[in-house]
Parts: sequence; structure tokens; C-alpha cells
Amino acid sequence: MFGIPGGLEWIIILIIALLIFGKRLPGTMRSIGKGIVEFKKGLKDVKDEADEVEEDIKNIDEKDVDVK
Repeated sequence: MFGIPGGLEWIIILIIALLIFGKRLPGTMRSIGKGIVEFKKGLKDVKDEADEVEEDIKNIDEKDVDVK
């Protein structure tokens, strides 16, 4: 009797959601987009920092390290 909604039911649900949240939806999508961009920038910064540390480790000579 009750199952997963089909194509027509999803369209009806989408129309109802647009009627309810229509005015707030563009702002919400814009905020989500900005959040995704900031997240990607953060990931890139972390990757760049890790690459710098890895490069620094490669550049250390044995004479620079005083192991006793």
C-alpha cells in the first residue's frame, strides 16, 4: 500500500516544497554553495601545507640532524 514514491509523487512533493520554501530557497542554496567553496579552499590549504612539510622533510640533510 505505502511504498517508495514514484516519479509523479516526487514531482508533487517538489512542487509542494517549492510553494512552502520558495522565498527562502535561493538564499539557502547560495549559502550552501558558499559553504562548499570554503570547504574546498580549506582542503586545498591543508593539502598545500602538508606538501610543504613533506618537501621540508626531503630537504633535510643528515648533517643537519644531530643524532647521538
